[in-house]
Amino acid sequence: MSIIYYDIVIMRPYSPNSFPCTPILAPTYLLFVCFFKMGLYLPRFSPIIASFLENFPRGGGDLEGVGGGGTWLLPFSGGHASLPSLLLKRDLLPRQGSHATMPWSLSLVLRVLGTGLFALAVLGAILAAYVTGYQFIHTEQHFLSFGLYGAILGLHLGAQSLFAFLEHRRMRREPTRPLKLPGPRVALCIAAFQEDPDYLRQCLRSVRRISFPGLRVVLVVDGNSREDAYMLDIFREVLGADGSGGSSGFYIWRSNFHTDGDGETEAGRRKAESHIQRLVRIHSYCCIMQKWGGKREVMYTAFRALGDSVDYVQVCDSDTVLDPACTVEMLRIMEEDPRVGGVGGDVQILNKYDSWLSFLSSVRYWVAFNVERACQSYFGCVQCISGPLGMYRNALLQRFLEDWYQQSFLGSRCSFGDDRHLTNRVLSLGFRTKYTARSRCLTETPTRYLRWLNQQTRWSKSYFREWLYSALWFHKHHLWMTYESVVTGFFPFFLVATVVRLFYRGRLWNILLFLLTVQLVGILKAAYACLLRGSAEMLFMSLYSLLYMSSLLPAKLFAIATITKSGWGTSGRRTLAVNFMGLVPVSLWAAVLLGGLAYTACSQDLFSDTELVFLVSGAVLYACYWVALLALYLAVVARRCGTKTQEACVLAFAEV
Repeated sequence: MSIIYYDIVIMRPYSPNSFPCTPILAPTYLLFVCFFKMGLYLPRFSPIIASFLENFPRGGGDLEGVGGGGTWLLPFSGGHASLPSLLLKRDLLPRQGSHATMPWSLSLVLRVLGTGLFALAVLGAILAAYVTGYQFIHTEQHFLSFGLYGAILGLHLGAQSLFAFLEHRRMRREPTRPLKLPGPRVALCIAAFQEDPDYLRQCLRSVRRISFPGLRVVLVVDGNSREDAYMLDIFREVLGADGSGGSSGFYIWRSNFHTDGDGETEAGRRKAESHIQRLVRIHSYCCIMQKWGGKREVMYTAFRALGDSVDYVQVCDSDTVLDPACTVEMLRIMEEDPRVGGVGGDVQILNKYDSWLSFLSSVRYWVAFNVERACQSYFGCVQCISGPLGMYRNALLQRFLEDWYQQSFLGSRCSFGDDRHLTNRVLSLGFRTKYTARSRCLTETPTRYLRWLNQQTRWSKSYFREWLYSALWFHKHHLWMTYESVVTGFFPFFLVATVVRLFYRGRLWNILLFLLTVQLVGILKAAYACLLRGSAEMLFMSLYSLLYMSSLLPAKLFAIATITKSGWGTSGRRTLAVNFMGLVPVSLWAAVLLGGLAYTACSQDLFSDTELVFLVSGAVLYACYWVALLALYLAVVARRCGTKTQEACVLAFAEV
């Protein structure tokens, strides 16, 4: 059975592997897609819509569906990989060999249309509140005020915190059911590129201690030169002998699945591919060194070599230390709910005391996973399963493997954002994505400002690119996914507009009030995180707001301007390369702010007595905040930073 998916811009079969190849068509395409969202699924198809769509060309693709009353969903075009047997038994998916054509249902059109209208309504409400500047209360001469726009953002933070709390409560109350043995087949795929030897050794030691029988481990090294041989040596040192009765193997490949190595013939390449596939299926632990091709090439090799030999695929980075129970906890969620296609765990920082930057990243990571993604998990729509710790249904992964690898955007090949796009592919099939705090890991984060800035720029590129892609599938999931995507996707632009307007058209008091408000929001979020985590360390979360305003915000704008530029975005950890391009947007942003501050100061009229009181009081309050917080930071945290203390590994599973 097949279903038609039309490109509603140019009326041809749509291939979600790429977007229209001009900057003009891309937003137009997104706008049209947004007009086709939500509605209830009806038992019958509309003959009017059916006859209308029958007049247009048809695209291929299998009909995809999941449980819950036979809710039918649209997949990608092409591909005929086998689907989960459970869904086949429930007759929710078509059997092989069925080729009947089914037109769009009226319910699908209504659902798409409704979701799009909801997205436009959310954006319109925020835009109207921002433009009109409606204020509920204000003082005389508007020195202090509280308006509709601030209320909307406050309600968003409150709702996000509430649903995150409910998700954590559900996780705590959820009974721990033992998995049946022999259980499903699971493989762990580790991607490595010029990894620090100590981090790689810690990673493999933690893999050895994972408490899941029969786990198959595949380490793929991005590089096959002599400079990369140390990673194979570490693999053989740590995983060279399997005490459980299995075995280990390795292979140095001159090519990869998409690029021939020097002097390798077609016959030799096919023989190597067969050997690699046989290697990963007969050994418990195996290491493959291949021709350099980027992280996506490395992940593709592991997925392709495994084929359909396992039921679930867990992913991990080579700088990550895994909890022994991480695999079991993620697998339990997948086994209990067949609608879940992917699940991620709690990723925290391994080297958080190496520098002030890694420490601030550690508190930011905790909020990102235990508040933001926990909230998304409550509605089954986690939008990014992080690379250090995630698990997918292999039947789904093999289904979209080629489309995932061949992803392009505006005519350019995509070579970053691999994990976010994997998650998006799962969501596009209508499957749910979840987060569990019971599955944990520790991972390395940049300790130097330039490397951190380049990492954030790369992540911002993939976020905005995948935001456009995920908009095509809003109608398949809860309305919260649509709502949150609109709010978080457009927030940086509203924030930039606010900053520029205040610094060039406001008063000095307005600028100071804005800075005070930013820190107040940071304090409120930090206080909530302290209560949720039970750790006073989260108070320093408010310090991250300065890093966001000064560096991350311009990095997001720079990411949009260079969104088609590809590459790893960071160097390997063994030899760190310095890339100063990240300083360009930060320097320009600083110039804009300083120029605006000077302009406002020069054009400011003489202060009235009331304004002078507010200005002095606000400046003193702002200075006291920073003095108090920095003093606390120096007393509690700074003395531990830079010493590479192993106290960073507070979890019992971290052996260093």
